[in-house]
Amino acid sequence: MLDLLKKLCAASGMSGDEREVRELILSLAEPYADSVRTDAMGNLIVEKRGAKRAKKRVMICAHMDEVGVIATHITDDGYIKFACAGGIDRRVLIGTRVFFGAERTAGVIGSKAVHLMSASERETMPKVEDMYIDIGAESREDAEKLLQIGDTAAFSPVAHDFGDGYLAAKAIDDRLGCATMLELIKSDLPIDVTFVFTVQEEVGARGATAATFAVDPEIALVLESTTAADLPDVSEGKTVCKVGGGAVIPFMDGGTIYDRELWNALTTAATERGIAWQTKQYISGGTDAQVVQKSRAGVATLAVSAPVRNLHSPLCVGKMSDFDDVLACARLFLELVS
Repeated sequence: MLDLLKKLCAASGMSGDEREVRELILSLAEPYADSVRTDAMGNLIVEKRGAKRAKKRVMICAHMDEVGVIATHITDDGYIKFACAGGIDRRVLIGTRVFFGAERTAGVIGSKAVHLMSASERETMPKVEDMYIDIGAESREDAEKLLQIGDTAAFSPVAHDFGDGYLAAKAIDDRLGCATMLELIKSDLPIDVTFVFTVQEEVGARGATAATFAVDPEIALVLESTTAADLPDVSEGKTVCKVGGGAVIPFMDGGTIYDRELWNALTTAATERGIAWQTKQYISGGTDAQVVQKSRAGVATLAVSAPVRNLHSPLCVGKMSDFDDVLACARLFLELVS
């Protein structure tokens, strides 16, 4: 799955501008799907028949969008002012390479030079509105030949594997979930499943709201990446989860209390099968599950996530063994609900 994940992470797909990554996923899924459609919001909905019809309608979803930046103003001397789309820690931005649009117009995020800062400014992190993107233009006119206000940019698509099975790349959140669904779509399934690659999760789970209403599942599994804070000087209770500790099966997060019956069934079965798993030790974050669960008359919902360090940054870090455990849990989930 490593090569597939690298390819997905390299694609651009900021919230609201997911076309490139959607077209890539479509090309990979379509040969194995029974039907594929894109809804009005841009969600990609894939139907895959299994060995039998499910007792209850089952949906598996993962979001294909990523955090990024959007151009809001072009200065007279050709610099790009911008806003963030999705939750980005502004500490990771300065010096970061970004690429605008299909033409991959390159830029570097910067701010006021440190020798021009006052003593108080040196003690605080610059606000996003005080940063700019340098695209190598010398005037507004030059810049407007390369991009327009409203154009979006993703972090640099560089990805590399290192150490003992680790991967560093942008957008592991949630291209890992997308890669997992593609692996399932390519395989023989025990039951019929609707797979949904959602849009605009990073700005409020908007795509999942519409898609779940249309698909009308009775049971749903959300595949995600989640914050791992297993770093020096972080107390055990605040690590959330650990890279290398297996798939994360949360009982609760900042937006959802997960279905207890499904949670008990999957965690028990995973233990019996020898699949490494862990749960969250600190309640934080939220996923598409928060809207999936509340759709129509309600949906029995569970999530399985990969632990990832540096989430929403130019280089997230995860481990392939955890990614494999997420896939194993997803397969086991389908067995349990068949």
